[in-house]
Amino acid sequence: MASDNGHYFSAHPSTELKLKEIQVTLAGRSFSATTAGGVFSPDRVDAGTQVLLANTPAPPPGGNLLDVGCGWGPISIALALLSPHATVWAVDVNERALDLVRANAEKLGLDNINAVLPSDVPDELEFMTIWSNPPIRVGKDELHNLLQKWLPRLDPGSDAWLVVQRNLGSDSLQRWLEGALPTLSVTRAATNKGYRVLRARQKA
Repeated sequence: MASDNGHYFSAHPSTELKLKEIQVTLAGRSFSATTAGGVFSPDRVDAGTQVLLANTPAPPPGGNLLDVGCGWGPISIALALLSPHATVWAVDVNERALDLVRANAEKLGLDNINAVLPSDVPDELEFMTIWSNPPIRVGKDELHNLLQKWLPRLDPGSDAWLVVQRNLGSDSLQRWLEGALPTLSVTRAATNKGYRVLRARQKA
């Protein structure tokens, strides 16, 4: 994790806005992404997100797809590139992060990303998949509230894919999910570089 994140989970980071360009490859597309301090992992696609993207099957080709805690947008951009006919909802509480997602989507000509605050997602929307590197460091209560808000909005038979660092409680999170959200079937899909990818399927 970058040391200059400046509370990347605050709505308006206090750090000065200094844009930077980094070279990334997402869904086979190489480009120069715009990032900034005050958002999560501004210097690179972080290891957890890399593990998630490498160990998750292709997203549904259409429908509404969700990235919870999108940061500057690597997961949302990958989803949008892989599923150009889907609508990708890039959700974050950090306004700076959302501005960066919009800038990166525009740079790539992606018009299928909606970068919005949680309150701007229509209540009736359900999702064909959720991909997330959730903000573990917001604390257990906040994290649990976040997951209880979004995971029940999976379409029946659809999957959420979450990447969590093993030493930050992936196994206890898996047990909590199974207890707190009994409509989900939760399995460990992959382990790599100290991260686990959890698959949470909404039972039909």
